[in-house]
This record gives sequence, C-alpha cells and structure tokens, in this order.
Amino acid sequence: MTKLKQALSLLFMTNSLVFTAQQKGVDFKTAHVHISPNFIDKSLKGTVTYEFEVTKKPDTIYLDAVGINFSQVKINNKPSDYIVSNKQLKIFSKYKKGKNTLDLVYTTQPKQTVYFVGTANNHQIWTQGQGKSTSHWLPSFNDGNEKVVFNLTVTYPEAHQVIANGIFKKSKVENGLKTWNFQMQHPMSSYLVMFAIGDYVKFKSESTNGTPLEFYLKPEDYKKYETTYWYSKEIFDFLEQEIGVKYPWGIYRQIPVDEFLYAGMENTTSTIFSQDFVVDEIAVVDKNYLNVNAHELAHQWFGDLVTAKDNRHHWLQEGFATYYALLAEREIFGDNYFDFELYDMAEQIIIAQQNDKEPILSEKASSLTFYKKGAWALHYLKNRIGANNFNKAVKNFIEKYQFKNATTDNFLDEIIKVSDYDTNDFKKRWLESNEFPTKDAFEILTKNKVIVEYLEIGRMYSLPLVDKKEKFKKILESNTFINCKEEVIFQLGKENPENLVDFFPIISAATDVKMRQAFVRSLGKVSPEYKIFYEQFLSDSSYITREIVFKNLWSTFPDDRTTLLNKTQDWQGFNDKNLRITWLTLALLTENYKDEFKINFYDELFSYTKLGNESATRQNAITNMLFLNPNDFNVLESLALGLNHHKWQFVKFCKDTIRTQLKQEKYREHYSKISEQLAGTEKITLENLLKE
Repeated sequence: MTKLKQALSLLFMTNSLVFTAQQKGVDFKTAHVHISPNFIDKSLKGTVTYEFEVTKKPDTIYLDAVGINFSQVKINNKPSDYIVSNKQLKIFSKYKKGKNTLDLVYTTQPKQTVYFVGTANNHQIWTQGQGKSTSHWLPSFNDGNEKVVFNLTVTYPEAHQVIANGIFKKSKVENGLKTWNFQMQHPMSSYLVMFAIGDYVKFKSESTNGTPLEFYLKPEDYKKYETTYWYSKEIFDFLEQEIGVKYPWGIYRQIPVDEFLYAGMENTTSTIFSQDFVVDEIAVVDKNYLNVNAHELAHQWFGDLVTAKDNRHHWLQEGFATYYALLAEREIFGDNYFDFELYDMAEQIIIAQQNDKEPILSEKASSLTFYKKGAWALHYLKNRIGANNFNKAVKNFIEKYQFKNATTDNFLDEIIKVSDYDTNDFKKRWLESNEFPTKDAFEILTKNKVIVEYLEIGRMYSLPLVDKKEKFKKILESNTFINCKEEVIFQLGKENPENLVDFFPIISAATDVKMRQAFVRSLGKVSPEYKIFYEQFLSDSSYITREIVFKNLWSTFPDDRTTLLNKTQDWQGFNDKNLRITWLTLALLTENYKDEFKINFYDELFSYTKLGNESATRQNAITNMLFLNPNDFNVLESLALGLNHHKWQFVKFCKDTIRTQLKQEKYREHYSKISEQLAGTEKITLENLLKE
C-alpha cells in the first residue's frame, strides 16, 4: 500500500461523512462486465470496464462494492490509488475531465444477491438485485438514479444455459467452458442487472409488434409450458397497447428458478420468477403465474424504463405495475373479476390501516400501501379524469422520463396538462394521508350491479335459511359472478347438513371449480347422509379441494380409511408435495394400514425435511412430522440446518419452531449436541437461540 493510500485509508476510517452513489460531475455511461461464477465454492471472478465522463473533476470517484476483493484498479489504463472503505471502492487519481475508462479485476464470495441453489450435479445460480444490492457481486451503484448500459459476458461449463440482460450476441466454447455475451441497448439501474444459470429448455414466440419472447422451463417441466405461461403473449400485446409506448428493450424473457425469494423480479429484459408457478393442468386452477406475469412485465415500463427518484416515490413502480397487471387480467377475465379484485384490495387496505399509519408518499410505507393502495389511487384518478386523458398522461409521462428517474409531481404535472383536475386535492387525500378514501372507492365499485348484488347477499347473513333458500338456489343456478355464489355457499356453511340436500345437485353440476371449492371449504362436519355426494370431490380438478376432502373423509369415517388411502396413494399435488405429504402423514396415523410399509412411509416423509428439497417442501414435511410426534428428535437437525437458508420465510419458521421447543429442557439438550456438530451461520444462529 502506498503512503497516499495509507493516509487516505486513515482519513476514511475516522471520517463519518456518508457518500451517496450518484456523484456530481461524474456520469457513468457503459459497463462491459465479464464474470465466471464457481458453484463449488460459491464464488465469482469478474472484470468490468466502465466508460464515464467527468464534467467537474471531484476529489473522489466511488462505486458501491460490498465484500469485493480487488486485484486491479486502473483509470485510463494506468494504476490508480484507491481504498475499499464503508462498502465502497474509492478512487483518487488518474481521471480527467471528459471521457475516462475504469478497469477493475476482482473476486468475491457474495453473502447475498447471488444465490447458488441445489447440488453440484443439479444446480442453479441466479441473482436478486432489488432490496439486496447488486454491489455484492458487481462493483456498481446502489442508487437507482445512476443508469448505465450494462453488457454482460458470462463464462460457465457448457452443459448449462446462461441468461442475462439484453440481446444475446454470441458465444464460444473452449476447454468445456462456454462464454455467453449479452448486450443492452439502453441504460438501466444497477438493481436490475441479472444473470441466471441452470438446465433449461427454451420456448420462443413473438409479440404482435415483433418483439422476440422467450420462455424457459426445466426439461422435466416441458409439458407444463401452456399452463405456466398462460396468456403470456396476450398479456404482452395488451400492455404494450394499453400503455401506448412500444416495449423498449428489444427482447423479453421469463425464467423460473428454485427457492426464489419473491414471486417474481422485473430485471430488465429478463424476469426471474418462482418455480412454484410452474404448474400442471390441475394446479393452474389454484395457483397460477398470470398476475405475477403481468405485474413483472408492466415493470419493464414502470420501474425499468422510468425509475422512481427515491423510495418515497416507490408507488410509481409498484402501484402502476399492480394496476396495469389488474387491467391485463380484466382483458382476460372480464369487468366483474376486475371490480371484485379492487373490492378485495379495498377491504385489505381498510383493515390494515388500523395499524398501518404510513401514507403512499412515505419511504416507510408497507407493500400493501405501495402496491394496492397505489393501484387504487390510479384507478380513482382514471375515473375522475376519464380513461382517454389518463392514458394520454401516462404515455406522455413515460416518453418524457424514459431511461430517467421521476417523482410523483412529475407524473401529476402530466395529469394537469390533459385535464383541469385538482391534483393537489388528489395528492393530499390519496397519497399523503394514511386514511383510505372508502366513500370514494365504494362509489366507483357500486356502479357494478354484480358488486351491489354481492353486498345484498351479504346483508342476508342473519336471515333464517327458509327465508332465503329459493333465492340462493336461483343464484347458484344463474350465470352471476362466482363471488356472489361463494358468498351464498359461505352462508350455507353455517347450516345443518340435512337442510342442504336440495343444494347438492346444483353444486355437483357446477362447472366452476371455485364454486365446488367454496363448498368443501365452508361445509362443516361431513355427515353419513351425504358421504357419497361428498366423495365425488376427491377427483376434483383442484389440489386444494382434494386435500380438504381427503382430510375430512379420513377424520369422519375411520372405517373407510383403508379404501380412501388406497384410492389416493399416487397423489403428489403442488410443488411442495402437499398431497403426498398429507397422504404419508395419514397413512402413518391409520391403524393396521400396510404396517409392513410404515417404515418406508416414515423414511420418505423424513427425507422431505432434508437438504436438497425446496424449502416449502421441507417446511411442510417438518410440520407434519412434528404433528405426528412432537418428541421426534430426528427432525431437530433438519430445523437447525434450515437456519442458514437464504429464504427468510423458511428461516423464520425454523427459528420460531426451535424457540418454542427450547422452552422444554429435553429439546435444549438435543440442540446443544447438534450445535457442536454445526459450522458457520447455522452454528452461530443456533447458539444465539440457546442463549435467549
């Protein structure tokens, strides 16, 4: 280290000055990135060349870089003095006014943002930049206001597929390694930089306007293409037309990954989403990708193309994406679906606002506020100024601020240009107040006659069945929207089963799976009088319906358990194996059922708690094993090993379960022994739990 570097290092260790990523007088234009990930040691080697312009020469140029080790830092091809401090790379020499280049060579073992999932023989590597900071693997900018054209080159063993932002340009193979080159055409924020590596098959399509569309799946999921990417082309075409601005990025891809942190992430050109949404023809009824699909695609305009200036204006991304996704669903499912989704959102917001006191224009606002209240604010605004004016303002807003950052006032300025609406009042009541304008919302909703019908049915809850029976039968036999029928069935659920016989043929004949599912959800104890009727739902085209019916029949009719288990022994269910795990649990609980195989049943159930399974499957299996026997200490190690998982939801489940168990001394003794065998994060976390 030079004397200058030593002095500067001391200066920055004692100086409390906090830097922001965007620096005045310095404009980063282009980044040429080359990375080589290593799955075995969860590391990454990288080089990056930045091209930047200096209009006012600063004392320091800096990039965000968390846990990154640099072996070379050059400005304009000459070594530069630098230090790494406060999670940043700070450079002090060799740059000049005008055009410059910055060359970096580095290595890192990222603690977050890059996730290495699976085993050496069957694995994926993928990124999640938003909320996690791309600067953990790429020296870049945590501030979304610094937009750069990122071109990624990735080298990895050729047996795998590599996907990154931008248009694929070329590849080459050398010594078993394949190098993939992708190029962006326009600038974007660093949090949107991505790459994904795995074993995939690729499906191709094209939008009406000619944008190439690529859809990825694991080879074993090849037959799930139609049900996973349901209406994808239609959604793309609709959003492009509705927004009024051509899709700006040249290509659009969608890639499912294992153990994803969220539902989906709108990386520029290439959305990553959860493998949970890769579904078959039955699961698609209960859990499908359509809304997430539309939401992440809408972000390509709202967030990727025009980015909020800071978190206070985050609703410009999430509120818009939520609203336009709902508009896309209306195009597919109709006005009644759209209005009932808005109704449900309003109910959630009204309930939450009792404790949720942050308005939309607050960086501390909840996801519910940013997403759903933000969507409602847009819907209200659109109703007040008219669809044509609203669409014109949105189009003008996007075109004016494309590839830039914007604020709420920037958007409202475009509203003012197309209407005489009082945006100050709108901003005060919808964006700056934590109160939800319930009266205004329901004034809009009750323009829909089906919503009015739904509310009228709700007011009949306290009436005796004899006074509403005929009306309810007519509603269930009618073509009215499913929400009205679900409310009827919900009210029937509190009645004695013998009074519902007249409704059974109607429900049995129902073609809407949601109506049948509402029935089995709402119904109380299954009585022998309608057991035969109830059993038909075991083969329903819904995994949720099947699980509810299976459990109810098993618990109500113990003499028929063997027949029931034989009939359902091949079930698997969703990706978390909900039906298989339920079956194994009930098979183990059933006396005299295949006793010679119960060790196998137990071993299979236990195997689902272990590493190598998705966290949702592990959690499901652990829950069921503890239900079978709370004193089964075999599960404890599985819980301890979950403490190091990258999904916070699973970690929370493991922590909460262990905390409860540690109230008993017998568990404390076992966990103490387990901690001695652990290393790393699991050991530290478990020891901290033992000390609580």
